Amino acid sequence: MTSTFLSVCRLLAFVAWTLLLLPPYLVLLAVGWRGYIRYVRAYFRMVNRLVGFDIVVRGRIETTRPALFIANHASYLDIIVLGSLIDANFVAKSEVANWPGFGFLSRIAQTVFVDRKRGGTARERDLLQSCLNAGRSLILFPEGTSNDGNRVLPFKSSLFAVAEDAARTGQILPVQPVSVAYTRLDGLPLTRAMRQFYAWYGDMTLAGHLPAALGLGRVTIEVTFHPVVTIADFPDRKALANHCHDVISHGLVTALAGRVEA
Repeated sequence: MTSTFLSVCRLLAFVAWTLLLLPPYLVLLAVGWRGYIRYVRAYFRMVNRLVGFDIVVRGRIETTRPALFIANHASYLDIIVLGSLIDANFVAKSEVANWPGFGFLSRIAQTVFVDRKRGGTARERDLLQSCLNAGRSLILFPEGTSNDGNRVLPFKSSLFAVAEDAARTGQILPVQPVSVAYTRLDGLPLTRAMRQFYAWYGDMTLAGHLPAALGLGRVTIEVTFHPVVTIADFPDRKALANHCHDVISHGLVTALAGRVEA
């Protein structure tokens, strides 16, 4: 079903592209260049082409900075997709920092790492708030883990505390829900059974999952940017989290069913 030859070619192309762009990027970071996020976005756009990702975007991407983007999470591949579209820093669990290869790339991309096992601590909230104060937008995966790509797990409302903290300081922080759906393979609908090649969950290993995903054909990923809201629109962060969950879940189900919303 998967092609070993295609997988190896794509992996080598990914490594070559990364090694080509890494040295100048490190130099730019060392001199304090603030435009690094655009560099990262251009990097991810090419990665999408190299690994066979066709991205369909619906809705308007919020351009106000800073902003908080809330997305569902099927696998680490979501980072390649969203990183090519949004000028923002990812918020990831602390374990990602130690992943072979991808951990290093996450660190140099200025990912914000938090320890989700303990919930939102004061230190982590301060870290996220300092990013927003510096004008850096953030991308959150509030499910706290990845899943099978067919549904959206409950959101951890503690991760929305950053929106409350921003409101207390008088900051109007736009919050944009984003649905990410892996919908087609070589133009044909992607079945539930096939979606596991792109979703990463349970006891799957990176070494086994990545080559299989890269060995398939061209996959279509539909990314829907839903209307922006703020914490002021809701009584508390839990209500905001529930709203984002419902909107994203509806967007995912709609995309997987092949229905295009106006």
